This record gives sequence, C-alpha cells and structure tokens, in this order.
Amino acid sequence: MKTFKPISRRHFMEKAAVTAGLSVLGAEAASGRPSDPNQSPAGKLPREVWIATVSQHGLSADTSEKMAQMILAIMEKSVTCHPDVLCLPEVFMTTFIRESMSLSDKTDISTGLLKGFMAFAQANQCDLICPTYLRENGKTYNAAVVIDRKGTRIGDYKKTFITDDELATGLSPSPQQPPPVFKTDFGTIGIQICFDINWNENWKALRMQGAEIIFWPSAFGGGQQINTKAWQNKVVVVSSTNKDTSKICDISGNTVAQTGIWDRNLICAPVNLEKAFLHTWPFVRRFDEIKAKYGRKVRITNYHEEEWSIIESLSPDVRVKDILEEFDLRTYEQLIRDSENFNAKARG
Repeated sequence: MKTFKPISRRHFMEKAAVTAGLSVLGAEAASGRPSDPNQSPAGKLPREVWIATVSQHGLSADTSEKMAQMILAIMEKSVTCHPDVLCLPEVFMTTFIRESMSLSDKTDISTGLLKGFMAFAQANQCDLICPTYLRENGKTYNAAVVIDRKGTRIGDYKKTFITDDELATGLSPSPQQPPPVFKTDFGTIGIQICFDINWNENWKALRMQGAEIIFWPSAFGGGQQINTKAWQNKVVVVSSTNKDTSKICDISGNTVAQTGIWDRNLICAPVNLEKAFLHTWPFVRRFDEIKAKYGRKVRITNYHEEEWSIIESLSPDVRVKDILEEFDLRTYEQLIRDSENFNAKARG
C-alpha cells in the first residue's frame, strides 16, 4: 500500500473551503444572490435550473492532489453564474496523473480528497456530482457521489456496466438495480457513467422513477449519443468528460451549451424544467386555444417532421401540468403507455 502525505490532502481541503467561501461571499455581495437557494432571484423562472459541467480535456498533473486543485480552480470560475448543480468528469481525481497508483491507492486518495469538494458545495450553495472510487463490503466501484448545497452526501450511484479493462483492475459492477434517483431542491436527478450509455434500460428506469436530469460523467465525449439519450428518454442530459466535449442537452435533444475551443473546460447554462414533451397529433388541435389564453406566458415548439411538440411555461404563475389538464392533453409518455395498453387488449 502506497503512503500519501496527509498534509497535501489537508492543504487541498483548506484551500477548497477558504477559496470557495471567499468566492461565494464576493458573488453574493455583487449580485444580491438570495441566501435561501429555494428563493428565485428576480426574473428567474421557478423551475429554471442553472447547470455547470466540466471537461478535463487537455489537463494533466503529477499527483491527484494537484489535479484536484486544477479542477477546483475551474469550478471557481462557475461561481459568478451561481449554478444550482455542477457535474465533474469520471474518476477525474486519478485521471491524467503521471504518478503511478494501484486501484487501492486511487480509492484511498479520492476518498480523502472528496471532503474538499464537499466544502466547495457548501460554500457555494451548489449541488455537486462528484465521481470517485468507492469501496463497500470488500468491493470497489467506479461511482459518483451526490453532494447537496449544504455539503452533505445524499447518496451515490455505482457504474452498472464496467469495461473489461475495469474488471481486470479489480472493479465490480453496481449491485443497484434499478439505479437510484436523488431528490434535490430543483428536481429529481439520476446518474449514468460512461460505458452505461450503451444500454438504455437504466436510462428508461431513471425516467420512469421521475428523473428530469440525468448526469453522465464519462471518459469520452459521446457525441450524438448524448442528444439521442435526451430526446429518447425525454430528459435533460448533462455530460462531463475526461476528454473532448462536455455538454448540456434539453429534452428535445438540442444542445443548450457545450465546451469547445473557446470554452474548453467549463460551461454554465440554464434549462427550464417547466415543460412537457407531446406527440403533436392529436393535441395540436388545442394549441391555438392555449396560445389565445396564455399568449407570451407559454411557448409551444413544434418539430414538424418528427411530429413532436414541447409546451413550456415562461411565467412563474403558469404550470404546464395545469395546461395539460385544462386542455385534455397527454404527455408523449402517457400516450405511449395508453397505446400499449389498448393494443394489448385488442390482441386478446
């Protein structure tokens, strides 16, 4: 077992707490951010969620402590946009490290450094998806810890489908079936990790449990697979990668923001969760009535070739579920379930 210098971890945790604390105090003073995270700033929709995500592309360090400090410095840049949640890349603390480490070493050091990221979450009132290695009941997992605005661990997700290489290093696949969802003050979220993208059953299970945002820490960018998972499961999908592009995709599959040559390692952007995904027909027959009553308070976006429609509230006093009830509309998911049921009955 390799011995690490505890002073390095203490130094990192102290730096995380102090610099994060100074950042949030300065940001609040400049912007008037409410001390209560559940209170919406002026002009912010009640279900508008600001999401930050990191790409580790182009970064390298001698040690995990130094990599953690580099990531923390990138995270600090997000403070001015006051993210509600920030996602970090797959096992980032021990990735692109020149120092040689065993799996046991990686697990020990990432567990120790986790406290510094908990301090950041608390100081900046920001939920955090923090990938790490976890050891439980004699097994080691590639996992992501969910930390709330108070800096408290509220749970974790363990990678379901690990690769051959990961298995060879001693990692185990997740025993969690179905994968867990996590309740936050802005909505219900789920997590998948890297290789998990090749199996849709867990993504679907998360959505069926009410997940509105699914975070995907990964070793690679995923490309159009991220957009596909979003529209396929009617959820916001947020990737955070070790290399290439990290991005935020809306339920339509459209990219809201992504890293690139100008925003290489960090993006922060809002998504509106107060919306519903519909099959356009037959509900399009009521759209003119909705527009006549609600005007600018509601936006209806039609995807003509796909025959999808998205109804979105642009007003704090309008809830999409009330519109669906008032005009006898069903979400795409409700329509599909109803169709499956009546087709099953028709088959006898």
